Amino acid sequence: MNDTATAKTPKSPSRGTAAPLGLLRAVPHGGLIAGLLILLVIGLISSPDNFATSSNLVSVLALASTIGVITVGATFVIIGGGIDLSVGAAMALASVWATTVATQEYGPVVMAICAIAVGTGTGVVNGLLIAYGRIVPFIATLAMLVAARGLAQRMSDRKTQLVSAGNSSIVDLSTDRVLGVPILVYLFAAIVAAGWIVLNRTTFGRRTYAVGGSPEAARLAGIDVRRHTVLLYALSGFCCGIAAIIIMARTTTGSSTHGDLYELDAIAAVIIGGTLLSGGRGTLMGSILGLLILTVITNLFILNGLDTSAQLIAKGLIILAAVLLQQRTTSA
Repeated sequence: MNDTATAKTPKSPSRGTAAPLGLLRAVPHGGLIAGLLILLVIGLISSPDNFATSSNLVSVLALASTIGVITVGATFVIIGGGIDLSVGAAMALASVWATTVATQEYGPVVMAICAIAVGTGTGVVNGLLIAYGRIVPFIATLAMLVAARGLAQRMSDRKTQLVSAGNSSIVDLSTDRVLGVPILVYLFAAIVAAGWIVLNRTTFGRRTYAVGGSPEAARLAGIDVRRHTVLLYALSGFCCGIAAIIIMARTTTGSSTHGDLYELDAIAAVIIGGTLLSGGRGTLMGSILGLLILTVITNLFILNGLDTSAQLIAKGLIILAAVLLQQRTTSA
């Protein structure tokens, strides 16, 4: 008897099941795109009169822009094997410093430079503590979170500082529109595009993946791991400075309360986007799609009158699901 003729072949999945799964795997970030599309459909069904309006979509993009710029920096840091808990506080400190009376006297350009310098400075301090002080990233950035938030409160005397009328150019980023879209959204898009190029088309990006994958192997390959670590956190701080400019444009204020829990939203977006917390693997576009998913969920909760506690529970469950999926993927 011919064994090959009688051997049983394993059952293949039905075409109806295999086709959608195959399509999702074939399309880059197919699962994230599908999840975002499902949320959009839910929005159209649950709140048809409010969700698809131009004002609501612009509101979603503006909120995504503020946290999104921070998410760009967080993506680099996490791919590089680190973590940055201080991004929200760094953004608050930068906004407060830039809106002090002394700084505003020199005009909007100096305000923007001040915000970027303060944000970058906090990142450099984080990087030095971690790379040369050998402090665990979680502890170093947690200390910076507390210190930066406290310094912002001290500088502002716990009061909200308004952007003066003479510096309306900052506010114009939020009010002026091109093709119906605020300029700050284009600024966010430019930061994402620049980040994608740096991560995927430069030596710096390749070194980031190498350092996150194996610092010792990267060192043996000739990469100055400590110097690169400092640069990664400086980049994260730079993004916080840009985000401070955006939040000042949106709210016309600098405040020590700006950016509360933004670090959690940014890290959650990166994790949902598929970046490994252990470093060495991830994509910037995945992080941005993860951010959009979180932003749309928040918007849906607001439109449907659900309270903040329900939003936090939903976000927590989504983060847990993303981490569990990562563990299954990496162990497979």
